[in-house]
Amino acid sequence: MRSVLLFIFISVALITRSQTWDLPQCIDYALKHNISLKQAALNSEINKNNTLQSKAAILPSLNAGAQHNYNFGQTIDRFTNTFANTQVLSQNFYLSGSVVLWSGLSQYNTIKANQYNYLSGEENVKQLANDLSLNVANAYIGVIFSEEILKISQKQFDITNEQLVRTQKLVNAGAVAKSIEYDIKAQLANEQVNVTSAENNLTLSLLSLRQLMNLDSVSNFSVVRPNLEVTDNLILADIQYIYESGLKTQPSIKRGEYSILSAEKYLAASKGRISPTLTFNASLGTGTSGLAKDVLGVNFTGYQLSGITSGGDSVYTPTSELVTRKTTFADQFNNNANKVVGFTLNIPLFNGLQTYTSVKNAKINMLNAQLTQDLAKQNLYKTISQAYISANASLNKYSATKLSVDAANESFKYAQQKFDAGVISAFDFSTAKNRLFAAESNLLQAKYDYIFKLKVLDYYQGKPLTF
Repeated sequence: MRSVLLFIFISVALITRSQTWDLPQCIDYALKHNISLKQAALNSEINKNNTLQSKAAILPSLNAGAQHNYNFGQTIDRFTNTFANTQVLSQNFYLSGSVVLWSGLSQYNTIKANQYNYLSGEENVKQLANDLSLNVANAYIGVIFSEEILKISQKQFDITNEQLVRTQKLVNAGAVAKSIEYDIKAQLANEQVNVTSAENNLTLSLLSLRQLMNLDSVSNFSVVRPNLEVTDNLILADIQYIYESGLKTQPSIKRGEYSILSAEKYLAASKGRISPTLTFNASLGTGTSGLAKDVLGVNFTGYQLSGITSGGDSVYTPTSELVTRKTTFADQFNNNANKVVGFTLNIPLFNGLQTYTSVKNAKINMLNAQLTQDLAKQNLYKTISQAYISANASLNKYSATKLSVDAANESFKYAQQKFDAGVISAFDFSTAKNRLFAAESNLLQAKYDYIFKLKVLDYYQGKPLTF
């Protein structure tokens, strides 16, 4: 049983290690693990929190508090209005609230500005995701291109190696000179360098794709090689159509629109601060004092000499003392209650040009947002135009190079026959073969450049990136 489980574990591990990825899988993994995209999402969450906070700012504020104090030395007790020169314990409780009734719509416009700012941040996240997807697609095509170049290089090496074996037999038979064998060996060494260079380029292409995906856990990483064919038809959609589609689908354009709306609302909020602010206020407070006492009655204590008459008679007055008890906490809490209701009108007259400067800066930010949007549209048209022209140029280059490959292939076959017959030198044979290799490489470059440019144009039309 343990051996069976071990076999299953090893099999699953090998399958995982040799997993091949198609383009949608690569893009999906990159979108989930890219650090810059995660940071942009976190910034968008901050904008969302700011929107919620600005909405909550229009709600009434409510605060409560309490104080527990010991007084030492002479003072006037605030609750009994009597002098005290001993330790006095006092307590104070309060509840206060306020709500802004009018502020020149500054709060409302701040809410709208933060909402648009949040929507702009959301579009920014989408734009970064689209850019990342496009970069992954480019790197993915680069891997396929590198694999094709490696196949061509290996094919050229195999042909030369077969030619070397055939030449060595002829040399051993005395049919050709030894120098021809050396020429073929030199050519084979050069083509081994080409194979090694192609292998390195493939490794770097895979590394570039994995880094874009932020993928480090898979050792034997490979991609699915789709069947990519190039038709001879030029691109049907024109630049203007693709540009108008991009204006409707590209997050960068929507982001700019929301940024302009946000800047307009921030300007309105800044202007609103010029208006007077009317606030409703209310508070409830109470407290207790250790000096507070309730009078229960009066006790007669006797007489005391208060004076002497002109005839020498003494004058006595009755004396008494108050019978008291300490006022209870509940009685003091109720008796000392204080309630306040009122309105506060704040009229800004001069505050160091803060409001004026805020309005001026808000106007500048709005103009800057509009210019940024204009620049984004210009860059969008420029990018689409370049991709469109490059795609057509790559297609034309592909068509021309395809004819060149056919001609170079026929030339190489003829040169190979002549070399086998000893009619041409090894140098001429190598020249024909190198010409074929260069033509095939140019054909691949034009093919995949055209395919990527088509993907760019599809991207600006809102089409999914897939093969």
